[in-house]
Amino acid sequence: MIDDIKKDAATRMGKSVEALGHELAKVRTGRAHPSLLDHVRVSYYGSEVPLSQVANINVEDARTLTITPWEQNMVGPVEKAILNSDLGLNPNSAGNVIRVPLPPLTEERRKDLIRVVRQEAEQARVAIRNIRRDANHDLKNLVKEKLISEDDERRGEEIIQKLTDQHIKEVDGLLEEKEADLMAI
Repeated sequence: MIDDIKKDAATRMGKSVEALGHELAKVRTGRAHPSLLDHVRVSYYGSEVPLSQVANINVEDARTLTITPWEQNMVGPVEKAILNSDLGLNPNSAGNVIRVPLPPLTEERRKDLIRVVRQEAEQARVAIRNIRRDANHDLKNLVKEKLISEDDERRGEEIIQKLTDQHIKEVDGLLEEKEADLMAI
């Protein structure tokens, strides 16, 4: 039973760290990367679909993305979707290829992005701590139902705490990496 609680907690904590990784990938650094446009949605025959489902996204150089829609009539909607996104990018179309130049980040913008990244990391830490609380609560319920002893509960809590520490360390590592990435010119 303790192993089930431990596995569940480890899985959920791992998903929290993974979710943080996805959120951090969306935060733009100075370099062009196709994942910057992951959350951009395009109107495609009446339904909203991710940009990657209607176009091919490539990196032309360190500061330029090229987008090639699979259908000629999608150039306009793709351009409009990028303009309306919260990324602050200005796409340029040449025929059926859309180029998206990424402006260099100002010092102020970098600091804003670091603030956003730190908030995301803190949310991940809170999620991990909530998972720890749930697991400890499950252990206490097992003691109440007399399914495990108090010693087993204490050992279980120690195991859960080690898992928590390990996953929070991973979150801190991701945060450090992203901050260094943002501050690099």
